Amino acid sequence: MRCPFCHNPDSRVVDSRETDEGATTRRRRSCPGCGRRFTTVEEAVLAVVKRSGVTEPFNRSKVIAGVRRACQGRPVDEDQLAVLAAQVEDAVRCTGSAEVPSHEVGLAILRPLRDLDEVAYLRFASVYRSFSSAADFEKEIAEMRAKRASVAEIASADLPPPVIPRAGGSVSADAPPGATDPIG
Repeated sequence: MRCPFCHNPDSRVVDSRETDEGATTRRRRSCPGCGRRFTTVEEAVLAVVKRSGVTEPFNRSKVIAGVRRACQGRPVDEDQLAVLAAQVEDAVRCTGSAEVPSHEVGLAILRPLRDLDEVAYLRFASVYRSFSSAADFEKEIAEMRAKRASVAEIASADLPPPVIPRAGGSVSADAPPGATDPIG
């Protein structure tokens, strides 16, 4: 790394730390030529390959702009959009590839958007997946309902029976042996 003070082409790393949950690396460096210290911040470049073949750097603001259009008129604020964009970037970076097709970015948007707002999800999916008829919407809504029902079924199966305190310090019959009333 070139020294910004004396332009010596060599420097020595004194300290390295990961920042932004490992997305960037902050390095403290020392120049052997002038003895001064400086800091560098290194970030792996994530490139998006568009359908036309053009490659451009990943840009969270483009994700936010696209999702904002789908969320127009919905109760979704800018903080939620920023969190969604960060989730999308994390998902795309987790692929481990330096270049990701734009199609993969779109797919990475769909899951967190569905969790954020189902109407916005349908709007985005209808454009992204090129819905051509009401039947496409009906099919997607049916899939969403089926997923919601299966999640609810799993969640209710995992819950233990509730412990219901009774007057006088007794506990319901479903309580484990030796349990006492948490209130009394």
